[in-house]
Order: sequence, then C-alpha cells, then structure tokens
Amino acid sequence: MAAESHVPDALTVEVAELIGTVVARYHEEYELAAAEHALTGAQARVLALLAREPKPMRQLARHLKCEPSNVTGIVDRLESRGLVERRPDPADRRVKVAAATEEGRSTAARLRGELDFAGEPLQELTLAERRLLRDLLKRMLGEPEH
Repeated sequence: MAAESHVPDALTVEVAELIGTVVARYHEEYELAAAEHALTGAQARVLALLAREPKPMRQLARHLKCEPSNVTGIVDRLESRGLVERRPDPADRRVKVAAATEEGRSTAARLRGELDFAGEPLQELTLAERRLLRDLLKRMLGEPEH
C-alpha cells in the first residue's frame, strides 16, 4: 500500500514561500552586518548566542545544527579577536564553556542594532500583532507560548 501524499493548499504554499523570503532577507542582512565587523555570519551567530549566556561547545553545536569541530574553529577565531573566552563550567569543572567577553557583548549589541530588516517592518505592526506573530511562530516551532 503506497503512502498517501499530502498536497498543501495554495495558502499554505504562499505562507511557506513568504517565510522563506523573510528568512533569506534576514540572512542576507545578517551577513552584511557581520561583515561590517569583520565577522562571518556563523561567527556573528555564535557571538550573539554567547552574548546571551555562556554555553558548552556541544550545546552550541546542537543549537547551530553543526559538528562540534566546526564550532571549535569558530570559537577559536572569536577568541583570537578577544570577543569570546573559554572557561570552566561552574556546574562541572571538567567541561569548558564559551562565553562572550565584554568586547564580544558590545560587538553583538552593535551588530543587533544594525539589523534594520526585521526591526522596521515589525515596528509597523501593532504590539498585539507582534505578540500574535511571535506566538504563532513559537507554535510552529513547538515552543511554549507566553
């Protein structure tokens, strides 16, 4: 017995294409903003994550959906620029966590402030519309809503 294939309706296809366009524009702008700080997009993403909180390398790799060796190289380059440091995990001193330095947090904040693509259109939505959009996106991703 053949598996039944599901053909999405036209609205679902349109929404998926619009999400894809938003993601592509965001990544394009993110890459340009990162380059202004002599960072690759991947380095900027790691720095942004570490500016929020220190993370073990394996957790970073899982979050970025890449191999731990790739994250090691990215963290090495960020560390050589003084944007990130490695330190023992307070919960398990055998584990090293990567953490943004003060300069790294400052760079991440400037980079975030330079991303106009998401900010400008979102500001045109009402607070209620932005909350609804956030909640719908979280629901699509299987994350708890507020």
